[in-house]
Amino acid sequence: MTAESTVASPAGQHAAPEGAVSVLGRRGHSAGRRAPVGRGPRRPRRACGASLGAVDGGAALTTALVVPASHRYPLVVALLALGVIVLNRRASLYDTCVVPGVLDELPAVWGRIAVAWAAAVTLSPLRSLPMTALVVAVAVHCGLACAGRAAVHGHRRRALRRRPCPALVVGPVGTARRVAAALLRRPDCGVRPVGLVADDPEVLGDTDDEPRLPVLTTALQARRAVIQNGVETVLVVGAATRVAKAAELRGLAAYGCLLWELDTELDTDLPAYGPGGARGGAGQLAGFSCRLLGPEGGRRRGGAGKRALDVVLSGSLLVLTGPVLAVCALVLRVMDGPGVVFRQERIGKDGRPFTMLKLRTHRPASAHEAATRWSVANEQDMSRFCHFLRRTSLDELLQLWNVFRGDMSLVGPRPERPYFVAKFSQAYPGYPARHRMRTGITGLAQIQGLRGDTSIEDRCRYDNAYIDNWSLWQDVCILLRTAAQFVRPTGS
Repeated sequence: MTAESTVASPAGQHAAPEGAVSVLGRRGHSAGRRAPVGRGPRRPRRACGASLGAVDGGAALTTALVVPASHRYPLVVALLALGVIVLNRRASLYDTCVVPGVLDELPAVWGRIAVAWAAAVTLSPLRSLPMTALVVAVAVHCGLACAGRAAVHGHRRRALRRRPCPALVVGPVGTARRVAAALLRRPDCGVRPVGLVADDPEVLGDTDDEPRLPVLTTALQARRAVIQNGVETVLVVGAATRVAKAAELRGLAAYGCLLWELDTELDTDLPAYGPGGARGGAGQLAGFSCRLLGPEGGRRRGGAGKRALDVVLSGSLLVLTGPVLAVCALVLRVMDGPGVVFRQERIGKDGRPFTMLKLRTHRPASAHEAATRWSVANEQDMSRFCHFLRRTSLDELLQLWNVFRGDMSLVGPRPERPYFVAKFSQAYPGYPARHRMRTGITGLAQIQGLRGDTSIEDRCRYDNAYIDNWSLWQDVCILLRTAAQFVRPTGS
């Protein structure tokens, strides 16, 4: 079985000498911009934040051109632009090491623009602006802001791919090493660890697969690493580390570093929906739930909204795809004989089993093979039509009935067979926590390319990050990205 694609952890963690901290960069380049040793506290790079602020202000000023000339008040427009910038600043939409997609931040941006316009209309001469003109102005403002922010994010994302942002990982050395390994496996996340901050100078064997990351055991070493490597991001592993190293973290923050808390230990007793508290998510980084330390994040309740979305969309899609399913079933019946529907036991929410439906693309030799064989995506005895069904994921359409019935959701962790649930639960501590939420046809892991014979550890991490940061809008974004990838030959 090749369910897990094992990737070596960052190799050779060594305690750094007290005198100097030197970290080799990628492909021979420095890991970050060097600052002169001895320079005092500095502010991190704000180029991205300044560009986003300029975009938000420029969108407000440009929108004034669509307002009738009789209602163009320069002072009101300037205050409107300032209000949007202040609201976005308070929502931490300018301070982030995670570059969001335009769809991810669309509700937050649109909502604050709407609030700013509502205040402007209520408290200024704009109250006499006709309703049609007001709606057009708000729509233009939202469109310009989102287009501009998308351009800035795209530029930032390309820059981070070329030169990832250097970061320190703070926490127990074993867990910090695991987090660093996951980040190094996902260079597209834009963050590259350059050192570990831990109390235990654990020494591990070296490998040639990854650069050796020094283990920094004193506050002085950590500050020198920040200065010498241009570190602007500090990743704090877990709430316990945040409490235990509070003084050291305050010192790093004084040097201009943004502090992000990464959640690596899951409490399966926590509800899937509810107040976030210390676990309130602001996003995910390489599949780890993360939040910016400072303003408390929080997750919104929305179980009823999620179920309503499932029922409406699955019912509509069943009607729309009914002819496609009928044609596929007929072709399978003619080419491969009876038995076009494949039924298999899977594990759903709270560990409850259910029968998942698919169009049959392969006939297992026995019930034991069906329950314990990992993948048949490349079987030579499958017909060309069956290969086509799997490549296009058309064989998954019958799961819309599972969604409509309530066995599954449109978006959620993919359900697995009982044999593999037991096996993976023993191998990966966070795997059972995936069952806090109803399983789904697609999910955050799937749109990251984690389908078929890919890393179970990575899938598990992305699935739990999705649950910790769940929102109805996140479901919509995942569905849109899945639709864009629907016909790609990825298999399942």
